[in-house]
Amino acid sequence: MQPGTRRRLTAIIGAAAAALSAGAVTLVASQGANAAPGCEVDLNVVSSWGSGFQANVSITSAEAVGDWTVEWDFTSAVSGISAWNVTGQTLSGAHFTAADAGWNASIAAGQTREVFGFTASGTPGDIANAEVNGIACGDGDGEQTTEPEPTEPTPTDPEPTDPAPEGTPVQEHGKLSVCGTKMCDASGDPVQLKGVSSMWLHWQTQPYAQNLQALEWMRDNWNIDVFRVAMGVEPEGAYLDDPARWKSEVETVIDNAATAGVYVIVDFHAHAAHQHQSEAVAFFSDLADRYGHLPNIIWETYNEPEQVSWSSQVKPYHQATVAAIRQHDPDNLIVLGTPTWSQDVDVAAADPVAGTNLMYTLHFYSCTHSQWNRDKANTAISRGLALFVTEWGASHADGGLDGRLCLDEAQRWVDWMEANGISWAAWKLDVGTDSTNLLSAGAPLTGGWNNHLRGHGPFVVENLR
Repeated sequence: MQPGTRRRLTAIIGAAAAALSAGAVTLVASQGANAAPGCEVDLNVVSSWGSGFQANVSITSAEAVGDWTVEWDFTSAVSGISAWNVTGQTLSGAHFTAADAGWNASIAAGQTREVFGFTASGTPGDIANAEVNGIACGDGDGEQTTEPEPTEPTPTDPEPTDPAPEGTPVQEHGKLSVCGTKMCDASGDPVQLKGVSSMWLHWQTQPYAQNLQALEWMRDNWNIDVFRVAMGVEPEGAYLDDPARWKSEVETVIDNAATAGVYVIVDFHAHAAHQHQSEAVAFFSDLADRYGHLPNIIWETYNEPEQVSWSSQVKPYHQATVAAIRQHDPDNLIVLGTPTWSQDVDVAAADPVAGTNLMYTLHFYSCTHSQWNRDKANTAISRGLALFVTEWGASHADGGLDGRLCLDEAQRWVDWMEANGISWAAWKLDVGTDSTNLLSAGAPLTGGWNNHLRGHGPFVVENLR
């Protein structure tokens, strides 16, 4: 997001709060329920962009807290609030309420813990009538204190990272960035990554995506630069049903990619992710905290939004997930899904998400999508968007259930991506009868697939090489 003036909103409540620093919203709660005396709530406005702002909320407690509910009244006009890492959030008029999400419920005695964040439309002002766990936080007038703070976070030492193996894509290109409408490498030179995507992890016939030998074989024999791990979210048996399992499987792919020196796209593979924003924010916040120091990570926050509003549904979701990632990973690429199954990049270009190193998802299937869709993409590029085709196939948009291939149109797409320097990952590394399944029956888990290519597989591999 565009950096704005960072401010802290300070409510000074009662005499007990007067001695506290002016940079906090201070709530002094009576003892009872789970509220502890001497607690503080700090609203740190980390950015603002004219029509809205983003803030993080921290709680300090003098005594241990087992769970919490915070509420207050905004004194300025605020609407459209979207918080993450909370449950039960409501904004009724000026009155805001939010409770812990379980994993962030406990606050040790004397601990300051950042517990959630939010974006909102409007302008940040003061807060009043604050309560913690239903206990009024004292009488007295709130007043706002604005103090300048640096727009950049305090630098910290990065976690140690083993260098990528000699001759691998990551060793050659290093950390990636967006330069204009292109992707550039660590030297500032334009780069086009090419690779393949996994199947939805929970629907794979074998764990091809999680096998290190297979990844290294594709790097050495197909010349892939990037591998996309498509973590299914909504279907039965996917992430929402078993988050610990599937996040662990994604971690395996990330670790393998770091070992192999290959870029990895971490894909929240959903069609209604905006309905699961809190889960997405928690997922990306955790992984970005632990893996954001790696130079080969690319985050893809929303695979294919369906026919939903960009400005009122998809964009606010992206703002929340981008903010969660940027708290821990300030500069790796983030790819943002676009409406109508990631076709409407021109719509996103008319109202882009503020921030740096952001790219936008474009998907095509050549029997369904042709020049009309490239025209939409050309419009987006002309308006300054950087695109990434994180999924494509030489088939119908259903992945090729009828087995048909449209290779001439697929070649037009490949030539167009080459001409525009647009990186891509072809769908999908698995065995099956769909024309986008790259492998035939009997393909071993560990690679060695030159005699097991099928469907659009030979075409994909030819264009990888």
